[in-house]
Formats: sequence, C-alpha cells, structure tokens
Amino acid sequence: MGNPGARLSAALDRRSQHQSIIAAAKHGPLQSLTDRELEVRDQPMTIYPRPKLVRAWVRFGPESIRVDAKLVRSTPLAAGIEFRAEEHTFRCWVWGNAVTLVDDE
Repeated sequence: MGNPGARLSAALDRRSQHQSIIAAAKHGPLQSLTDRELEVRDQPMTIYPRPKLVRAWVRFGPESIRVDAKLVRSTPLAAGIEFRAEEHTFRCWVWGNAVTLVDDE
C-alpha cells in the first residue's frame, strides 16, 4: 500500500515547486541556450525515447530556480529539458553541468 504520509509529502513538494516556478516566471521569460551556443551543426544530438528524471537549474529572466525535470535530449555539452508547473509545460536548453540525474529509487 505504501506510505500515505510519503505520498502526501511528495504531493506537497510538487505543489510548492510549481508555485515557485510560476513565481519565478513572473521575473521574465525562460532562458534557453541559442543554436550558436549549442553548435547544432557540429555536435551530435541524442534524443531520449524514455526521458530521464533530472534536477536542473533554469533561469526566468534574472531569477534562477532548481526544478525537477525530464531530460529529453542532449549534446556533449548541453541538456534539453522539460518540466511542468500547473498547466504549463516549459522546455529549454541548459548547460550540462546545470543538470543532475535523479537516482532511481
């Protein structure tokens, strides 16, 4: 059956993170690396049919926030991620060192 307290705690954590994302989004648009920074013509890109769970630093205008996200694609230096907050889905490219894989539990 699992631990109902743990499920409630996880739900509250998600809700709190969603509120933090929406608040950060009020400081400006989600920033993403440019094609030039990604070197899309010169670097191979991997697309993950089964996205990996990650924690990543993103920036809305000058406001940075760490989010739970899915790694959906990558280059040798960058990660393409997506994450949700309420009904919004956000997608961006960040530098690879801004991303940490979440251990499977």
